[in-house]
Amino acid sequence: MRMISKLMPASTMKLVISSIGVLALVVFSGLVLFDATKAEVVIAEDGKKQTVKTHKNTVEELLAEVGITVEEHDYLSHNKADSVENGMEISYKQAKQVTVTIDDEQKNYYTTVDTINEFLEENNLSFKQRDDVSFKPEDAIEDGLHIKVKQAYQVTINNGGKEKTVWTTGGTVADLLEESQVKFDQDGADKIKPALGEKVTKDTTVSIVRVETEKDEVTETIAFSTEEKNDSSLPKGEKRVLSEGKEGKVEKVYEIVKENGKEVSKELVDENVIEESEDRVVAIGTKQKEDNNLVTLSTKKPKQSEASSESNNAQNANDRSQGGKTYTMSASAYTASCSGCSGFTTTGINLNANPNKKVIAVDPSVIPLGSRVWVEGYGEAIAGDTGGHIVGNRIDVHVPSKQAAYNWGRKTVTVKVIN
Repeated sequence: MRMISKLMPASTMKLVISSIGVLALVVFSGLVLFDATKAEVVIAEDGKKQTVKTHKNTVEELLAEVGITVEEHDYLSHNKADSVENGMEISYKQAKQVTVTIDDEQKNYYTTVDTINEFLEENNLSFKQRDDVSFKPEDAIEDGLHIKVKQAYQVTINNGGKEKTVWTTGGTVADLLEESQVKFDQDGADKIKPALGEKVTKDTTVSIVRVETEKDEVTETIAFSTEEKNDSSLPKGEKRVLSEGKEGKVEKVYEIVKENGKEVSKELVDENVIEESEDRVVAIGTKQKEDNNLVTLSTKKPKQSEASSESNNAQNANDRSQGGKTYTMSASAYTASCSGCSGFTTTGINLNANPNKKVIAVDPSVIPLGSRVWVEGYGEAIAGDTGGHIVGNRIDVHVPSKQAAYNWGRKTVTVKVIN
């Protein structure tokens, strides 16, 4: 400028300076005028407001100018093609992704609302109080939120024969019973199906069989037997009761198992004889009647062979008399599959292989093992077994099944030794 001022006359110099000032004023005025023509717009982005001035014509151009890209699910208060106007307020909210899993079905959503409750209403989703949900309705929505729901369903519990329907969202059988406040024997006496650790599904029906074990103490009579004795002082065919006989008494303890209140088994676990029975004794006359017409008596001694023959005949007659001995006895029943049984009798009969074999357990001191007997209501059988509780006038008849044993029960019967 100094060089220019040296080369130019003073008047010319003043003119140049004046021109520059005018040009600067024009530029400044233009800038002021350009800025004055900008539209002033308020942009609210996710709740945060900023004021901008722009010469952009459309909302889309304005948002691009401030670095905002509007995606498909975002919220925008105006159309992108709307013209920008002075004093306009534009609201923009970026959408957040929410994943919802209902049972095993998963779906993605996008939302611009603030709370889960608003999100559920927005998408027409509703759940019951009994459903298992991973949220609280008032919780805030965050991008990437995963909402998990297990919807409740109904299952049936058969509790000791009484059915009831309950709501559940799954878990194990043990969890279901606890939720439903259904108590059961923790020691495992009750029968529960499916097992406590099994998973519950919509098709599950839980069955609880209530098992009770109780003791029953009873006093039973012991039947007496009838013993017949030959008496040569009585006329043949005549009978005389020498002793009336007396029933004994035994205390027995049974273990009874009930399922849902119904008896399913009854087992003798202990017995104690408190009074022995006494046999009834009957004398049978054997005396022959005298023949008044007999006029000749033989005084001749029989030959040795004849005497021997008579002795044998007498012995055989006595044996037949013993073989026909009759008793009145208390009879119960047992099977080869009873508790503690091997399936083989004392005399070696395989009852497992012969379930219909007619065999009775006896006291060998009363009826010898191997004897052939007839039992009232049972028929012919072999005395082929013994038992710890088979004492005195007591027998056990073998039957093919437990149900047959229950049906037999205990009864007083007549027992006759055949041979």
